[in-house]
Amino acid sequence: MNRNLYDLLGLVAAICFIMALKGLSSPKSARRGNIIGAVGATLGTVLVFWAPGSSHKHLPLILGAIAFGVLVGVPAARRIQMTQMPQLVALFNGVGGGAAALVSTVEYLKLGNGATTAEILATVFTVVVGCISFSGSIITFLKLQELMTTRPVVFPGGRFVIAATLAGVVGTAGWVINSGGTSPLLIMGGLSLAFGVLFVLPVGGADVPIVISLLNAFTGLTVAASGYVLQATLLIVAGTLVGASGTILTRLMAAAMGRSLFGTLFGAFTAKPQESSGAAEVRPVKSGSADDVAILLNYAQRVVIVPGFGLAVAQAQHTVRELADLLSAKGIEVAYGIHPVAGRMPGHMNVLLAEANVPYEQLVEMEEVNPTFPQTDVVLVVGANDVVNPAAKTTPGCPIYGMPILDVAQAGNVIFLKRSMRPGFAGIENELLYDAKTTLLFGDAKESLTKVVSALKAL
Repeated sequence: MNRNLYDLLGLVAAICFIMALKGLSSPKSARRGNIIGAVGATLGTVLVFWAPGSSHKHLPLILGAIAFGVLVGVPAARRIQMTQMPQLVALFNGVGGGAAALVSTVEYLKLGNGATTAEILATVFTVVVGCISFSGSIITFLKLQELMTTRPVVFPGGRFVIAATLAGVVGTAGWVINSGGTSPLLIMGGLSLAFGVLFVLPVGGADVPIVISLLNAFTGLTVAASGYVLQATLLIVAGTLVGASGTILTRLMAAAMGRSLFGTLFGAFTAKPQESSGAAEVRPVKSGSADDVAILLNYAQRVVIVPGFGLAVAQAQHTVRELADLLSAKGIEVAYGIHPVAGRMPGHMNVLLAEANVPYEQLVEMEEVNPTFPQTDVVLVVGANDVVNPAAKTTPGCPIYGMPILDVAQAGNVIFLKRSMRPGFAGIENELLYDAKTTLLFGDAKESLTKVVSALKAL
């Protein structure tokens, strides 16, 4: 392929990535942005085969790897449930970081003594950050899948072990830069993998969305660095875009949680242990029926629906949309209160409700909806817990203390749809459940909402 044409098509692919990010910034244009990004990625992949000067000595292996990726990726993406989307994102992100580290390692070994100082530095950066992203993403997957505890994992001297491992990574990085060789590179990679695990273990379940975003930024930076090693401009552009957007999102998520990034990652080592009162205290709660909830909703003037992970688990987004449409038809004002970290990844609730074609105008962010709660007659909390838990304001030392929450306690009535009294993902009790204005409707969210819709239609 002519070099000018190759560069022009590469520029088109880069523009596609930029337009994709722009489209993904709004739920209205997210689908279009996703398609544009896919087109850019496809174009970038195809261009590799016509790169000027490329030899393609292992073309069958390359095509086989692509075919394998398609056979695994397409069914996984089509069959994955919305409740498992964060885990899938974590896995894909980790694979990206690991792939960048492997590619840079192979290219470094191929260059040998002919590698320039800049290429060595780029390789060291890619291997270190890529390995951290890979192993850290695996831990986030295990936490989200609840294959391991979602609570912070700390152990005596943990901070010193983390510091020593990081020192080992830095030391072996200097060894690679000064001496080169395969052994120092492999040792550095192994220590980086260990640091990635230690880096994520102290993070509690409520903070995992922030870590996913941070590791996503790490992966972007490794892709950009590997692009420098490979002299691939498109990789540099794509990686830089991912790294920059991931960094911005991480800062926004940390702000939404009301804490510093350092506190999110290592706060478990300085948090004071919560005092135990011994045997669990049995406290009364006010439970109701679907008919009770329907009556409350029927005579309300304004209703705010607060979606959470339980809504995704029950796949109740279409049913809650039906309920909202029914209330709107009765002349009742309806809005959805969206917390920025509701669910288990940034934008989880927006995507879930968009799947049910909920009007974007009804989705109200936390800063806008909070001042309206005193004028709200009923708040319907569907599967959310931590994002409405007053402990974030009243209980210093708890995992979510300092996190801005949806002030649903200021509404006239609060209805919680819950399967049980089990705490939320952060593992702490919600005092709002015992408030006199709170009614609990126990059961599967979809089944409960279906009963409420039927009762509401009968009124």
